[in-house]
Amino acid sequence: MNMDDILLQEAIERYLTNQMPEAERAYFDQLRTKTPEIDQLVVEHAMFQHEMDFYAQRRNFTAQLHHAHANLLQQGKIQDGTEVSTGGKLIQIFHKYKRVTAIAAAVGGFIAMVISGLVVYFSPVNQNQLVQLSKDIEVIKRNQQYQGSLLNEVKSKIPQNAKLISGGTGFLLDTHGYLLTNAHVLKGSGAIVINSKGEEFNADILHIDNLRDLAVLKINDSEYNAPRALPYSIRKSKIELGEEIFTLGYPRNDVVYGEGYLSSRSGFNNDTLTYQLQISANPGNSGGPVFNGQGEIVGVLSTRQAQTEGVAFAVKSGYIYTMLADTKAENISGMEKIKLNQKSSLRGVERKNQITRIENCVFFVKAYSK
Repeated sequence: MNMDDILLQEAIERYLTNQMPEAERAYFDQLRTKTPEIDQLVVEHAMFQHEMDFYAQRRNFTAQLHHAHANLLQQGKIQDGTEVSTGGKLIQIFHKYKRVTAIAAAVGGFIAMVISGLVVYFSPVNQNQLVQLSKDIEVIKRNQQYQGSLLNEVKSKIPQNAKLISGGTGFLLDTHGYLLTNAHVLKGSGAIVINSKGEEFNADILHIDNLRDLAVLKINDSEYNAPRALPYSIRKSKIELGEEIFTLGYPRNDVVYGEGYLSSRSGFNNDTLTYQLQISANPGNSGGPVFNGQGEIVGVLSTRQAQTEGVAFAVKSGYIYTMLADTKAENISGMEKIKLNQKSSLRGVERKNQITRIENCVFFVKAYSK
């Protein structure tokens, strides 16, 4: 390691421990944005720090277990073999020996706690796990309660006896109401979609591609008014490392904007199906479109890296074309009518105006089972 590498590591350490002056930190933030290699070093260093902190916590937990065990031995409540010390022969007649049974139960409970703790202690924490970005049922229920509207108390298009399973984001593929989302969002048998104005529409699940984690829905609702044209297109080719990107999605009940950049041309464990993005992503972002500055969809947000802030992954947009070609070859009913827009009308448009034109094409997807 040369002197420059050492200085860089020291700078990253000060950055992560909040020891940088404000001006220097602002400069370093810009450096991370413009230099993906440095950004990756920051992410890896943060992961290393977390691992060291977790190791220290495990050491402290082990010491506490040994201390508790020694105290119990000293008090005579357990022996070296973790047997109950009753001072005599244990006769298994409950009513006659309630006190002995209670002591045994207490010691057994302690041993169970110790075993549970040891399981946690020895269980590996894999920071490289992927977390899907779909909303689970509990998150959706909390959102409904926050709004003061349980399913059967509002006029909803979800069937009355249906059970919500999951939720996420979807976006229009064409002007006929075909939407794309992630396969893992559609865990139920049916779905509704909600636009940025809060309007609900019934939707049919047409196709689920688990291999590419993509799925297609079709809005089937007389109240739906399709747009005359889509403002964005779907890019076939790859994008460049460091290219700025943005996304719209539904981690909340309102549409949420996020921005970042492409930090790697491959995804988790060099997965060629996905891009790695430096962007904040939360449950509900699954299925959200990822745009470049020209208003082209370049990916579909799907997962993030566990316990690592700001690292997310998106299915490359080229695989949307691959999926559609496969469904047409397999004669999957309804899919042959999808026609993707080939030209974006958002080139050169200011970002806030791009968002205004895009947001009503992005939907909150709620999946349910009957």
